[in-house]
Amino acid sequence: MSELPYAHGGPPLQGVMRAQAEDFQVDEVLGFAADGSGEHALLTVEKRGANTEWVAQQIARFAGVPPMAVGFSGLKDRHALTRQAFSVHLAGRKDPDWSAMPVQGVSVLAAARHSRKLKRGVHRANQFRIRLRDVCGDRAAAEHRLRQLRELGAPNYFGIQRFGHGADNLRAARELFAGKRMGRSQRGFALSAARSALFNAVLARRVAEHTWDKALPGEVFMLAGTHSIFGPQTLDAQLLERLQQHDIDPTGPMWGAGELRTRDLVAELERDAVLHDEDLAAGLAAAELRQERRSLRMMPVDLDAVWQDTDCLELRFTLPSGCFATSLIREMGRFRES
Repeated sequence: MSELPYAHGGPPLQGVMRAQAEDFQVDEVLGFAADGSGEHALLTVEKRGANTEWVAQQIARFAGVPPMAVGFSGLKDRHALTRQAFSVHLAGRKDPDWSAMPVQGVSVLAAARHSRKLKRGVHRANQFRIRLRDVCGDRAAAEHRLRQLRELGAPNYFGIQRFGHGADNLRAARELFAGKRMGRSQRGFALSAARSALFNAVLARRVAEHTWDKALPGEVFMLAGTHSIFGPQTLDAQLLERLQQHDIDPTGPMWGAGELRTRDLVAELERDAVLHDEDLAAGLAAAELRQERRSLRMMPVDLDAVWQDTDCLELRFTLPSGCFATSLIREMGRFRES
C-alpha cells in the first residue's frame, strides 16, 4: 500500500492508528430493518478484537446450528470495536437467550425475527469513528486535505486487510494458480486478494496519470450508491456534468473470464496495467470468475475531524459498503499500527 500513489499529494500528518481496539470503531448500516417474522434471527452484534467469520462460528455453536446457518453481510476489522448484523437460521426453533452467549469480547445488542438469511454485501454503508494518536505534522495542510476529500473524494483502493498478514492471501493466490489445493475459505480469500491486487494496479495507474476521477474514451460508469453500471458511451456534456456532481463514477476491473467491458483508451490502459501480474489475470480467468466492475472513487459522507487533544485526532465519516476506511485515511497521513 505504501507504494500506491496518492491522489492529492503527500499526506501531511503522521502518527499511530489502532493503539487500542476502541480507537477504530465501525457501525454497519444495513439500510433495512428486521421484518419481525420468519425462520431467521437477525442479530446486532458488538465485537472487540475478533474477526467476523470466527464470531459467526461462535454464534452457530451457541445456537446449536451448522456454520452455514449463520449469515453476515460484511467482513469487519479484527483489531477494532465493531457493530454488525448476523442472521441465524432457526427453523422451527425458539431463540436462545442471546444475552447468555459466553464469548469474550462479543455481545448481542439486539435480536428480532427476519424472513431471510443475510447475504454478503447487502448492507448499505459503514459508519466510522477513528482516533489517531501521537499525531504530528502540518495542521493547516491537513485542513486543506480534509476539504479536498470532502469535495473530490479519494481513490477507492482495496486496503491492506484484503491481502492478509504479510500479503499471505496474495501469496496463496499464486500458489492456488500454480495448482495447490485449498479449502473453500482459503480459496475464496486468495481469489479475492488476486482481484483486489489487479484492481489496485489499474487504479494506481490512473491516479498517477490524474485520471482516476475523470472520464476517458471507452469508460464504464457506476451509478453512485449502487452497483449499477453502464457504458461505454459518447462522453457528452451531460455525462461529464454527472461525473463532476458525483452522480456517477468511473470504474475499474474486478478481473475474471471474458472480455473487458471497457473499450478504446480505457481497455488498453487496463490491459497494460496488469501486464506485470499476468499470472493473476490468467488464474482468475481460469477460475471462471466473471468480469465485474468497481468504482474508482469513494466519497466520504459527513467527514468530520476533531482534535481530542494536542496530538489526538478523531475522524468521523460514512463510506459505502466495500470501501476501506484505511484507504481514505492514508490520504491524511502515514499512520503506523501499534
